[in-house]
This record gives sequence, structure tokens and C-alpha cells, in this order.
Amino acid sequence: WLRDPETIRAFFLGFGILAPVAFVLVQATQVVVAPLPGQVLGFVAGYLFGAVWGTTLSLIGATIGTYAAVWLSRRYGRPAVERLVRPATIDRFDAAVERRGLLALFVIFLVPGLPDDAICFAAGLTRISVRWVLVVSLVGRLPGYAIVALAGARLAGGHPTDTVVLLGAIAAISVAVYLGRDV
Repeated sequence: WLRDPETIRAFFLGFGILAPVAFVLVQATQVVVAPLPGQVLGFVAGYLFGAVWGTTLSLIGATIGTYAAVWLSRRYGRPAVERLVRPATIDRFDAAVERRGLLALFVIFLVPGLPDDAICFAAGLTRISVRWVLVVSLVGRLPGYAIVALAGARLAGGHPTDTVVLLGAIAAISVAVYLGRDV
């Protein structure tokens, strides 16, 4: 059903005036449970609620989910996180944070396609304060969510070419950053 925009629209709008609340809860849950990438839901948010509200609702949900992931990590510790996130991923993240600090965390949130939801759990294992993890996740996710929400809004408005251009641009940026990650 995730491939059919009208089915998704009907699902969320079936909640009536609580549709934005339902969306925020789904977005928050996907950070913790990760059944699908948050960027996909960001696109859906733009399609349903427009670019500005879609971005806003996505960021609210992602921030709530990030808080939950960090809290769970701090509550249950590394052994529990290693059941959710590959230990090699945690080790690479730890090394990156040790070398670059908050900048490493910021880049992970900034680049769509990187495992930012998994990194929320790994960030909970660091000494970085919850407040800074939330600020960095919010600021880092903002450009990506804004672009995909705009793409969704453009599709809903009957402008599929704009949608393709926006999604192509975000994909190109993600690939370029991924390829240049060791430079």
C-alpha cells in the first residue's frame, strides 16, 4: 500500500482532524522500529500536508523518535543496541564521533540515505547530551525533509516533473557524499 499515494492519503486522512497527529506518531515510530526510511514518510507528508507542514510534521515526529531511541539506548545499554544495530556500524560511528565530534553526527543526519535512525541508538551510547543529539538531528534533517516534502507537495499539485527533479537532486547529493566519504 506504500506504493499507492491515494491509499496512503486515505489512510492518514481517515483520521480526520487528527491526521497530523497520526502522521507524527508514525514518523516517530519509524525512527525506533524502522520499517521504512523517514525520507519516504517525509515525501508522504509533503504530499498530504504541503511542503511547510509536511516538513514540520516530519521533523516533529523524527525528533520524538530520536529522543525515544536515545532514551532506550541509555536505559538498556550497548548489548541491547547491538541487537538492533550492527556492532560494526556502532564502532564506525564511535570512531567518527571521536575524530569529528558533533560534526560527524550532523553529517549523518544531513545526508539522506545514511542510517540516521540506527545512529540515533548509537548516539545514545555516547556522552553527547540528549539535547545536542536532538538539536543536531533536527538541524541536520531539515534540508532533506524540506526537499522531499516539497517533492511530495509538487506531486500532489500535479507537477510530476518537479518531483522527479527534486528527488533526482537529493539522490545525486547523497551519492556524491557517499562516494566522497573517505576523501
